Amino acid sequence: MAELAAVVFDLDDTLFDHSGAAAHGLGAWLATFHGPATPELTAAWFELQNRHFAAWRDGLVSMAEQRRRRIDGLFALLGRPAPDPAGLDALWAEYAAAYRTGWRRFDDAEAALALVAAAGLRTGILTNGPDELQNDKIATIGLIGRVGPVVTAESLGCAKPDPRAYAGLCAALGLDPASVLYVGDDHELDVVAARAAGLRAVHLDRRGTGPAGERDRIASLHELAAHLEQS
Repeated sequence: MAELAAVVFDLDDTLFDHSGAAAHGLGAWLATFHGPATPELTAAWFELQNRHFAAWRDGLVSMAEQRRRRIDGLFALLGRPAPDPAGLDALWAEYAAAYRTGWRRFDDAEAALALVAAAGLRTGILTNGPDELQNDKIATIGLIGRVGPVVTAESLGCAKPDPRAYAGLCAALGLDPASVLYVGDDHELDVVAARAAGLRAVHLDRRGTGPAGERDRIASLHELAAHLEQS
């Protein structure tokens, strides 16, 4: 097996608490015109996110359009009439501002970066998202210049699980895929597809809902150390 040379992280729900920020943002935003974000509405919001973001990831809609569809779907659930595209964009801007107020990194992110640095390994981020938004998150949570390169779906022109995304990451690092360990929360995108592209992979399963048969699984980034020793 090739010697381990780099550890690359997913961003959302791996280093950055996207789900926490999204739930916070939804609650703060809904309170301005509707009422509390019930557990059912919050679950529906995440279902809309997963469905329409996947359509963008697969190249079926634009980023702006997937955002409009998420707002439109929520308004249908609320029994409210669908605004026109300009109205949907304005509503998204309101939600996005509320979402931003909840931006934070996970408490174990700092420890993971320290572990990687102590092991003398390089770092990077591969994320399915647009350049400006993802780099803004990285800056806001205090990781700008500390984790790099930052490779986004927008910059690559393709997104995980497309094999070209992992190839683009390895090209940016100048490393053989077998020498790169990828760590992420989505088992299909961050583990199965990464391994298929030749990388090593560890599943960050914070909620304990991942496949029972996955051996390379951690519940926290504090547990990453053991996987850095397997070089």
